Amino acid sequence: MQESILTSLRDEAKEWCRGRIPYLRIILLIYFTYVGIRHLGNPMYNSWFKPLNLGIHECGHFAFIWMGQFLYMAGGTILQLLVPIVSIGMFYKQSDFFAIAVCFGWLSTNFFDVATYVADARDMSLPLVSPFGAEIMHDWNYLLGRMHLLQYDATIAFLVRCCAVISMLICLIFGTWLIWQMFTSSEED
Repeated sequence: MQESILTSLRDEAKEWCRGRIPYLRIILLIYFTYVGIRHLGNPMYNSWFKPLNLGIHECGHFAFIWMGQFLYMAGGTILQLLVPIVSIGMFYKQSDFFAIAVCFGWLSTNFFDVATYVADARDMSLPLVSPFGAEIMHDWNYLLGRMHLLQYDATIAFLVRCCAVISMLICLIFGTWLIWQMFTSSEED
């Protein structure tokens, strides 16, 4: 059953690649490779996605404001991660497989940002922002403190960074495979 679903997805993606031009997509994959390497080398690195990710994060707080303090604080991270995941589903519905690969790269940048934020939970040395000048609280200091997990901030941050690496690898491997299929399908025609 699972093998037939994966085979079906593979065949669908291969068919989507027919006649598509890979050159601009190669540039995008090179950019994501650069972003992944920079994030791995420097947790404070900010890609071009940072302003978008931060805006979505801040909107998440307002989306969850009516659900109590805990979810209000978690809402920024929830929405920040949820938007790229929903985008993956949206692009699958539209059968845009390369956009799916890009969304995994975008998700990775969010995981890297969240990992940096989680790692700062005890130190609280990162500069924080609030779009409306409200009292600023450190989301992850509050969340991990409430769950009595504050002493594990570094471990949790490491696990989130692992998710970031996995997501970026999916972006790069799937994107490279799609580009390869674009080249080989043009040779077959």
